[in-house]
Amino acid sequence: MSFYARLVAETADARTGLLGTPIIQGCLRGEVSLPSYVAFLREAYHHVRHTVPLLRACQAALPPANQWLHGPLDEYIAEEEGHDLWILDDIRACGGDADAVRDGPPGHATEVMVAYAYDTIARRNPLGFFGMVHVLEGTSVSLALMAADQIQKPLGLPDAAFSYLRSHGTLDLEHTAHFELLMDRIESPTDQADIVHAARAFYRLYGDVFRSLPLPVTASTQAVAA
Repeated sequence: MSFYARLVAETADARTGLLGTPIIQGCLRGEVSLPSYVAFLREAYHHVRHTVPLLRACQAALPPANQWLHGPLDEYIAEEEGHDLWILDDIRACGGDADAVRDGPPGHATEVMVAYAYDTIARRNPLGFFGMVHVLEGTSVSLALMAADQIQKPLGLPDAAFSYLRSHGTLDLEHTAHFELLMDRIESPTDQADIVHAARAFYRLYGDVFRSLPLPVTASTQAVAA
């Protein structure tokens, strides 16, 4: 079994835990609200703004045996530049206060997830950051385009409110194919184990971000609250 296939297999239960969060399941049922979507965009901004700094930190910390990843990380950096600004534009298109989001703090769950990413690079193994890449890009491919369609129609939002979800759903499909090739070049059992460990952690941490978002008020959520 290739390492990428093993990564997917060994994190399948953690992925199911993320996808099973109430707000994701509700969105797939068409239970959406503008406050929930804007809250999602707020937290997305506060982790996406760290994507390029994290990629650069990972690149700078690469040990000699993994210097071959320097070039692929350059490509990731070039493709990820400015994506946080797309999210601010989406917030404006929703009628939200993008300046307040930009200048305000992240939610606790988002702050912890970002801190864990920096800590993984600095303290454990810089290649563990690929566990975060696996979680965020894999989730984007499986959910982003579908979620955008489920949210846009009932809320009557313009296309301009979905540049982040729709662009990432398409871009990350290409990234995932490239990511698979990169992972299959990683031969060190230690590096492989650290990537799997980090991916499992990031599925839980990213799930906590979704669990922190306000649920749309629906008949099902009112029943749970009662």
